[in-house]
Amino acid sequence: MAKEMLIQISNCKLYAKLVGENNGKPTIVMEAGYGDYSKGWDSVISEISMLSNVLIYDRAGLGKSESSSNSRTSSEMIMELKKLLTEAKIEPPYILVGHSFGGVNTRLYATEYSNEVCGLILVDSTPEDYKEKFLPTMPKEFQQAFNKQFVYEGNYEEFMESLKQVKESKRQLDIPLIVLSAGKKAHYSEEAQVLWNEMQKEISKISSNNEFVIAENSTHYIQNDEPEVLIDAIKTLIDKI
Repeated sequence: MAKEMLIQISNCKLYAKLVGENNGKPTIVMEAGYGDYSKGWDSVISEISMLSNVLIYDRAGLGKSESSSNSRTSSEMIMELKKLLTEAKIEPPYILVGHSFGGVNTRLYATEYSNEVCGLILVDSTPEDYKEKFLPTMPKEFQQAFNKQFVYEGNYEEFMESLKQVKESKRQLDIPLIVLSAGKKAHYSEEAQVLWNEMQKEISKISSNNEFVIAENSTHYIQNDEPEVLIDAIKTLIDKI
């Protein structure tokens, strides 16, 4: 079963799709990475939707969603997601799954609306100290490519503001958390890969109930390279709840 929606959120309409069966389990809400949208989950959606209801959606200005004149920072985006869930009458609690920058959004959502979230999966999520701790260790070409990529939704300043928001709101969560780290990042030296995994493990400490998994054969898109790793993580979380 799939239900497609265009839902009015403040000054724009957002596209969302609800897939799967409502079997009494929490709805799984998928948050794509920067510049990505609902199609970013195509490789796993059919299997995940057998476990519970799944909501995929396009943030403002991406995919089938309209653009918004509001700022493109995480705090704005999670308010829009909350409104979307409310308007679509999708009741909490939710399991949030965030890839890359989507992990920043889901972390902030789990902190700001803690009573609505019963589990969190971070898929190669952007660490809040990425700019200070990780980026300087990479070659100049990599750093330049990183800085130039912010043309799809929020700009560079808004992206950095989002990392600041998640850092400042950080507190200990008491929900099950699984952090998936890509073990075979493109263009990473051995040292960079080790540092990346260390920083991902550090993120897992935001919950006392955590699990840390390295997807050994995955580049940044774990859901495409090793979909079973993400599917297993969601199964594990559903079993815990």
